[in-house]
Amino acid sequence: MMCTAKKCGIRFQPPAIILIYENEIKGKIRQRIMPVRNFSKFSDCTRAAEQLKNNPRHKSYLEQVSLRQLEKLFSFLRGYLSGQSLAETIEQIRRETTIDPEEDLNKLDDKELAKRKSIMDELFEKNQKKKDDPNFVYDIEVEFPQDEQLQSCGWDTESADEF
Repeated sequence: MMCTAKKCGIRFQPPAIILIYENEIKGKIRQRIMPVRNFSKFSDCTRAAEQLKNNPRHKSYLEQVSLRQLEKLFSFLRGYLSGQSLAETIEQIRRETTIDPEEDLNKLDDKELAKRKSIMDELFEKNQKKKDDPNFVYDIEVEFPQDEQLQSCGWDTESADEF
């Protein structure tokens, strides 16, 4: 079936993912309600999103919906089931999906590091300028202003004397 996803959202009672899509053959806008079963406040959002996206009944409808968006929707549901307010859940999701430049990534475990890398990859893809973009320029040369004198490093001058 050929369909184009327009909007994707979550319903809390009873828990369900709601997809609004356009049927390309008939040109009609339709709504698909995918119930969320066996999900609690202790469930893993990534795993639940993967299971829903790979479910044979919903697979063709969710092709254009990113796994990250489904994970976010499940995070909203988990926050609701935990008793958090919507504002608290939004703030928690924002903290989880942004990268702190001062954070030491060497101290993270493998799972958290993979999560941070996927966020960085997604941000890179979003900001990347491609050849098809209207404001793409092929060979850009930029002159960086030098407000202060460049400082030389001690190790650089010592190694120059040896050669």
